[in-house]
Amino acid sequence: MPFKFKKPCAYQGCPKLTKEVYCDEHKHLNAKQYDSYKRDPEHDKKYGSKWRKTRSLYVRHYPLCEMCLKVGKFVPVEEVHHIVPLSQGGSNDFSNLMSLCQSCHTKLHYELGDRK
Repeated sequence: MPFKFKKPCAYQGCPKLTKEVYCDEHKHLNAKQYDSYKRDPEHDKKYGSKWRKTRSLYVRHYPLCEMCLKVGKFVPVEEVHHIVPLSQGGSNDFSNLMSLCQSCHTKLHYELGDRK
């Protein structure tokens, strides 16, 4: 296997050479910067550890896309959709959740008009 040459760290102004995108010093700084500038600060409040536990439990009970099952296709779940969004007063109860594949989840949001 050919040897890969080191390249400059992608962090602006860093002269260090690395085999990856960022040097060891800047890997964690880049992740911290991403979290503080690009991620919605409300994200962890709505989708914290309780949501991850609820989601994994729901996926265990409903492992296939519910919309695909209606037409006889067996597609594994990729997304868990809130029928009534949390921003509109919905909850993480099983009665407000729906397991979907990525395709059906995108299609559903296009039909609802909240994605372009």
